[in-house]
Amino acid sequence: MTSSDDAVDATTIDQVETLRRTLHERGFRMTPQRQLVLDAVEELEHATPEQICSSVQRLAPAVNITTVYRTLDLLERLGVVRHTHLGHGAPSYSVREHEHLHLVCHWCGQVAEVPTEMLDELAGQLRNGFGFRLDATHVALSGSCAKCAAEHPPVQPGDAQADA
Repeated sequence: MTSSDDAVDATTIDQVETLRRTLHERGFRMTPQRQLVLDAVEELEHATPEQICSSVQRLAPAVNITTVYRTLDLLERLGVVRHTHLGHGAPSYSVREHEHLHLVCHWCGQVAEVPTEMLDELAGQLRNGFGFRLDATHVALSGSCAKCAAEHPPVQPGDAQADA
């Protein structure tokens, strides 16, 4: 194991201890099921509750989808995980530190990650004009990836296809 691996392990241990302490302070405890759900979210990076449940069930077959949903809800209320809607389906969960903006292609479903700073100008305009504080880490923008944009040019008003 390298020193960077040691640092990652120490960080993970610190995060688990912080979570354990937070749960205890709020009258909860760190159950094996909660730990498995959190581990799955960290491992999968972006995952629906169903994907998280499948991952957890490989190690603990008795854990059901209701337990996963309740655990995700609790972990989100504690600020440990967050969800984003990357399309029309179920929300996708990730760990709180996993912060970026999602670009979702509505043709192929590809999800690209870009730095949240790309929305800084818009965030400033929203704050100055409306007093609104944007959480860009909770945003998914829908559009066309470069490949699909080339394959599916936009339909212009008045085109025969648009009028059909």
